[in-house]
Amino acid sequence: MTQAQYPATQGHERTFFGHPWGLANLFGIEMWERFSFYGMQALLAYYIYYPLAQNGLGLDKGVATSIVGAYGGMVYMAALAASFVSDRMLGSERTLFYSAILVMLGHISLALIPSTIGLALGLVCIALGSGGIKTCAQVVLGQLYSREDTRRDAGFSIFYLGVNIGALIGPLLTNALWGWGGFHWGFGLAAIGMALGLIQYILMRKSTIGAAGHEVPNPLPRSGYVRWGVIVLVVAVIVIALIATGVIPLERLSDIVTIVALVAAVIMWCQMYFSNLTTAEERSRLVGFIPMFISGVLFFGIFQQQFTVLAIYADVRLDRMIGSWEMKPGVVNSINPVFIIIFSVIFAAMWTKLGERQWSTPVKFGVANLIIGVSLFFFLPFSGAEPNSVPIYAIVWILFLFTMGELLLSPVGNSLATKLAPHAFPSKMFALWLMAVAMGTSLAGSLAGFYNPDDSSAENSFFLILGCASIVLGIIVLLMKRWILKTFQGVR
Repeated sequence: MTQAQYPATQGHERTFFGHPWGLANLFGIEMWERFSFYGMQALLAYYIYYPLAQNGLGLDKGVATSIVGAYGGMVYMAALAASFVSDRMLGSERTLFYSAILVMLGHISLALIPSTIGLALGLVCIALGSGGIKTCAQVVLGQLYSREDTRRDAGFSIFYLGVNIGALIGPLLTNALWGWGGFHWGFGLAAIGMALGLIQYILMRKSTIGAAGHEVPNPLPRSGYVRWGVIVLVVAVIVIALIATGVIPLERLSDIVTIVALVAAVIMWCQMYFSNLTTAEERSRLVGFIPMFISGVLFFGIFQQQFTVLAIYADVRLDRMIGSWEMKPGVVNSINPVFIIIFSVIFAAMWTKLGERQWSTPVKFGVANLIIGVSLFFFLPFSGAEPNSVPIYAIVWILFLFTMGELLLSPVGNSLATKLAPHAFPSKMFALWLMAVAMGTSLAGSLAGFYNPDDSSAENSFFLILGCASIVLGIIVLLMKRWILKTFQGVR
């Protein structure tokens, strides 16, 4: 497609901070999707394990953290399905549109069906829809610019700001409604937020998006629709039956998602490594990527504890009284986005200023593992404390360290995947990196099963072992720096 096909890029068109007006539309729908996503996720663990008398589902805490971890991993795995649908069936723009509808329906299900059925329907819809929006919104955004357009990186930075504005505001407002009217009011607000994003997108769709994302790059033959439809249906029926009959216990869901993500990652890596289209230099880079992948898995296994262990910790350990007002525990989920909004700009400016003198990728990854490992040690002084007595500044400091690690690893990992990708497999390489995020996210649910806030010794052991494991891995990555850079063949 030529640039002329995208009206938002023409000189006579309105611009959004000097960018195609389509950026404003995508910024909006992504902001509202993240508002609904994080607003709901801030309530999710509590909704699952709070007793029926408090409008929860009354399930075990271990089941709650497993479901949260499995759900988080599913979001990133759904990105693979979304890329298939986008590339072979609908195109990225229509996949984005239908994904937004799916997210809204998921939140409506959580708001209106107060049972495990509503929970299952809601989380599946939201996971699939969020995976689609996460994947396709950025693809459509990229097509609003030519490859040579110098505004491209700045446009993606503005887009990322929308992500974090939604992530900041969502938990604050849904927790406020939870305190006022109960969980389902919070879920309802998440549905309204997604509906607002969808309405805005529809109203601006033709005038701002144009033809961007409408091409289907590799159309699936019509006969393939039936085949893939049957496969999806059979898999869904089998999974539902296994869960409904108890063959797959709910507390093991996160383990299964972790294993599936690992198998998918191994298959994709082997497909690229053993392909005739991959050069010897590209194979070397794939080998060097392995320790980066492992580093990412453990990092996200700790980082995503914000929605599992830290959710429980904020509920039972944290002193949430501010004067005479008691803060809802899910408000803690807005702390990380505040730090991201402030420090992402500082980190970007710092790397730009340092240029070739900045840390190499292995060093950034290794230090990220060290920082997030050390952050867990700050829980230790408060082990055995009275319920709801830990000062809030302790959590703010710990989440500050989480953010420093995130900025050293998460955006750097995204960039690394694009730099190391074999020429024939750019999308598959990025999908491989997403499997590290999926594994870490679901692993956060599995690891949370070992956390017991009622036993100070067990609590100490949990944070100490996990923190030491991350520090040891960080040291190993730093010691392997020269070998990794050698395998990267010129990529830093």
